Amino acid sequence: MKTPLSSILLVLFGSFVGSFGTIFLKAGADKLERSVKGVLTNWRLPVGILIYLTSFSMYTVAVKTGELTILYPMVSLGYLWTLIWSRLIFKEPLTRNKFIGVGMILFGVVILNLGNR
Repeated sequence: MKTPLSSILLVLFGSFVGSFGTIFLKAGADKLERSVKGVLTNWRLPVGILIYLTSFSMYTVAVKTGELTILYPMVSLGYLWTLIWSRLIFKEPLTRNKFIGVGMILFGVVILNLGNR
């Protein structure tokens, strides 16, 4: 079974969308208060969950027609996007180890997709 390009693109887009879910969850956690009112008025948390669910739906549709061993590692590309958004939005430092880790993820995704030919 060869994985269709449409499944690959859907997973890639889903990982991109899912990275925004992570950002909203982080922003919501930063504003989290230990009260019922504080949790209920923290709109960032449900937005983050909704974005994650959207990403999950894309992934579910994609794996229906594609190889799981090809598509699932692509989900990890969300870490790349999250690294970028964390730097831009939260001013988190970019370290050598973070670059090495993301480089290893990218290398792994490329190697796995070479087998999709």
